[in-house]
Amino acid sequence: MRRLIVAAGVVAGTMAVSAQGQQQQAPAAPDHVRTLVSRLDLEKYKATIKGLTQFGDRREGTERNRKAVDWIEAQLKSYGCETGRISYDPENPRGLTGAELERLQEARAGRGRGQGAGRGNQPPPRVPGGTPEDPMRRGAGGKGFGARTGVNNDPMRQPDEALRALNQGPIISGNVEQVYCTKRGATRADEMYIIGAHMDGIGYGQAANDDGSGTAIVMELARILNAPGVVTDVSIRFALWNGEEGGLKGSNAYVAQRFELQGGPDEPKWLGMIQHDMMMFDHGMPNADGTLRAEQRREADVNIEFQATSKLAEESAKLAVFFRNANLRYATDYPAAIGPHMQSTDSVPFQDLIPAISLRENERRDHIGFGWDPHWHQPTDVFSTFSDADFRLGLNAAQTTLAAIAQLAKAVVK
Repeated sequence: MRRLIVAAGVVAGTMAVSAQGQQQQAPAAPDHVRTLVSRLDLEKYKATIKGLTQFGDRREGTERNRKAVDWIEAQLKSYGCETGRISYDPENPRGLTGAELERLQEARAGRGRGQGAGRGNQPPPRVPGGTPEDPMRRGAGGKGFGARTGVNNDPMRQPDEALRALNQGPIISGNVEQVYCTKRGATRADEMYIIGAHMDGIGYGQAANDDGSGTAIVMELARILNAPGVVTDVSIRFALWNGEEGGLKGSNAYVAQRFELQGGPDEPKWLGMIQHDMMMFDHGMPNADGTLRAEQRREADVNIEFQATSKLAEESAKLAVFFRNANLRYATDYPAAIGPHMQSTDSVPFQDLIPAISLRENERRDHIGFGWDPHWHQPTDVFSTFSDADFRLGLNAAQTTLAAIAQLAKAVVK
């Protein structure tokens, strides 16, 4: 007589046995991750970016920045996400005292005050490969081609008069606030992953890509993971940093104020930090004349970066691989690539404390830093500049993070 090994009505893990002894196909286990990822929508992602652009470039310390913080908080509350705020002094975001504060003030005086101060519209330092006869900027390491980068500090370069007027609002003295919200874990609420993006911008545009594209990812993930019936094992914090453009001020303030509070009721233990910064534009290397192709390149990808020189480089690299694998399984259009030079974004203050990675449209050091995005800190960083192919790259980054964090947090949909 044939022996049947029956466990919870399943034979060999795939076949169920009916009361009459007939084999039936067992229902597949639900893929909660795929269900959550399917709830991301291109039009909703675009609408969130569009909502942010009503506040112009959202420069830190301005009235438009404050209104944007209020708007973000209202959206997060409408998702059912528990909100909170951090306040910091933009002149001393880490709360330094004594000699440390003096060194900070001396450094600031040496490079000029204000966001975007420094190079302004001047060309970047020369790199290997350029000559007086051939002034074209070369690429990283003198290889390939690059283009000039800088920060636009001239409001008159913005042709939209209404946007120009909005962006000329003054800096208001005093502390600056930033908002976050928290999804509480069902069984391990005292531990959390931090998902972040910076909501401020510069350049007299709308900061649609830098960093409306990343802010919208964080907000969309907050919407989906806080929906009724979604349960996670651990907590997740969605942070919308302020003051990134002035020197990672908001994220530095958060670390300074909250690191020692870990394990308490308001600050679960940090498990990892995932940043999103400029998510939409991967049109390839500049041509020899500095121009770029008009359309998103077919080889576009989501760049996942960790910092190879950080104290937790090995752990951060493993987190990057986990996200890359989540992209392979769940993202719909663009693959992911891993790079070891995470820099100049809000994951940096965390990199020696917990595993930290950033997601970007290109490598920050070797691509963005060498002119692969001509709209970076420019008046052209407006919603109308970007096509659906550009927005879809940002959506694929959202798919990547949502898929990875849903697995790490053991999310289920009831």
